[in-house]
Amino acid sequence: MELLIGKVMKSHGIKGEVSVEVTTDEPDIRFAIGEVLHGKQGAKQHTLTIQAARWHQQRLLVKFEEVADRTTADTLRGTQFWAPPLELDDDADAEGFYDHELIGLHVIHNTENIGEVIGVLHGPAGELLEVRLEAGNEVLIPFVHDIVPEVDLDAQQVIITPPEGLLDL
Repeated sequence: MELLIGKVMKSHGIKGEVSVEVTTDEPDIRFAIGEVLHGKQGAKQHTLTIQAARWHQQRLLVKFEEVADRTTADTLRGTQFWAPPLELDDDADAEGFYDHELIGLHVIHNTENIGEVIGVLHGPAGELLEVRLEAGNEVLIPFVHDIVPEVDLDAQQVIITPPEGLLDL
């Protein structure tokens, strides 16, 4: 399985840089100098080596060794970069899970199944689990250790200890 990690939006400047919309939560790893990216652009395949990368107005500007000028950079518009999931450390914390691993997990509170994770929202203050409760309504649960102390992928469940009122609508 491969994950979409970014997409070329347009060229930037005259020296062959491209503006990349980043879709990975690990841009410093995925777009590090020397990394080789595998891109797909319709039927075309690209293999590009990162020469430089820098942030500019919420977008990552990337210079590839194989791209010398703006004309060549323009031909990359729409290229999507794909990569396998990163290997996680054995001691990874709540932030070490991929969204697709969490979606579909049963939500357990006081040993009862109260719902299912239907999404993960990424905000500036952290992640929120989007949960559809058995009653049919949906709630957002902060994905922090105090409220979600355990994620058990083998048992397909997350254990929650929400503060009073969090599950009330």
